[in-house]
Amino acid sequence: MGVEPPETSGTEGDLPPQLRWLKRLVTVLTVSMIGGVLAITVLLVIRLNADTAPVVIAPGDFVLPEGVGLVGFSIVDGRTVIVGDDGVIRIYDSESRVLMRDFTID
Repeated sequence: MGVEPPETSGTEGDLPPQLRWLKRLVTVLTVSMIGGVLAITVLLVIRLNADTAPVVIAPGDFVLPEGVGLVGFSIVDGRTVIVGDDGVIRIYDSESRVLMRDFTID
């Protein structure tokens, strides 16, 4: 007495064209997202396991005026920044150890 739904075999031929397109789109997007996550993971692992080059510059390699003590020391873009206890920031070239510029802190 009741109407039974037609049997489906689960193949793509049974789906309407819009749903087949949507199924392919979801599959492609899923594969591309998995690929992106794998690529980011691989790049992070490579970057975090990379050996870092040691800094071989020591503050004692730079000539400060007599009586001036070292308060701060940093290396930025191939330049060495030294802060003295006399309130002067000195910027040296890291390779030649030559004073390039100095700033007075007020």
